[in-house]
Amino acid sequence: MRALRSAPTGATRDFDPEEIIVSKTDPKGIITYTNDVFLRVSGYTREELIGAPHNIIRHPDMPRGVYRLLWQELTAGREVFALVENLCRDGASYWVLAHVTPSRDAGGRVVGYHSNRRRPDPEWITAIRPVYARMRAVEQGHPRPAEAARASLESLEGELAQSGTTYDAFIWGVIRAAVAA
Repeated sequence: MRALRSAPTGATRDFDPEEIIVSKTDPKGIITYTNDVFLRVSGYTREELIGAPHNIIRHPDMPRGVYRLLWQELTAGREVFALVENLCRDGASYWVLAHVTPSRDAGGRVVGYHSNRRRPDPEWITAIRPVYARMRAVEQGHPRPAEAARASLESLEGELAQSGTTYDAFIWGVIRAAVAA
């Protein structure tokens, strides 16, 4: 049974800070595993998710450029940390701090991806929202999704370069600033 993507309702969902949402995909981003926390928070059944593209939970407010960055890093064999807003089956949303890593076979070949997601602190979300809003604004000037993703990632990279930082350093800076406050 394949699930349809929902439209955002504006409702939000939360999960316990001690819980970890876990999923695994094949190299093309097709879901091969979900844990029970993922099922409960997203509102999907295992049958709806296994075999579906992971972007079934993509919230339309997430800039395409963030996903372009994620795939660039993963295909280069690197792990990625990102703050992501996801969309539930019923249209509610939930934020995560995602840690996505390539999964490798015994020969070192990438055979898929593993994602662990934790609940972010509200301060992290507050800090990232204006950055993502600027990226979405750039995307609106490009009718094709691939062009929009490229342009918004270039915009983000330009912002980060002006600040003398990288995306990873920026994300960890957001987290450290909230912890220090």
